[in-house]
Amino acid sequence: MEMDEKIQAHVLSIWRENRGFFSGKGSEGMLILTNKNLCFVKKTEAAMRWWGAIRTRQVVRLLQSKDVMIIEDGYNEENLRVDLENKKNQTISFNNILYIESKEKVWGSVLYLDIIEGEKEKKLQFSVVQDWVKYPLSAPTKFLKVDWSGFVKYIKDRQIVTK
Repeated sequence: MEMDEKIQAHVLSIWRENRGFFSGKGSEGMLILTNKNLCFVKKTEAAMRWWGAIRTRQVVRLLQSKDVMIIEDGYNEENLRVDLENKKNQTISFNNILYIESKEKVWGSVLYLDIIEGEKEKKLQFSVVQDWVKYPLSAPTKFLKVDWSGFVKYIKDRQIVTK
């Protein structure tokens, strides 16, 4: 993460899955949009008490207004720098995003991404979760319908097209 990088949107309770045949299991985390990158934070140093309070507040806010272009208080650029030191967390440059689109499903809204990671192309999908089951494994039980359009537009407007 660069020193002049600023958080533009911060969404908790994100369920990320690989798309495709035998894609494996998904994972829970935060999706953070900066002015240069899209970050998926799976392992955070943020306190569990903070996480629970903010997640509850986010669900209420997203039920009232579906716009995901929000920034949560209590988590800033320095927190993101610390979290991105963990190799389990992912940073995706806007220029490594080949395709981005959002779609409405019956059960919730999905953000689709095709990215280049190393030499390989990966297909990912992200959804905002309203409710979880924690035992025996953490898994979503209910998804939210949100508006990903601001997210998609922000990234598309900042990409350098090389085709």
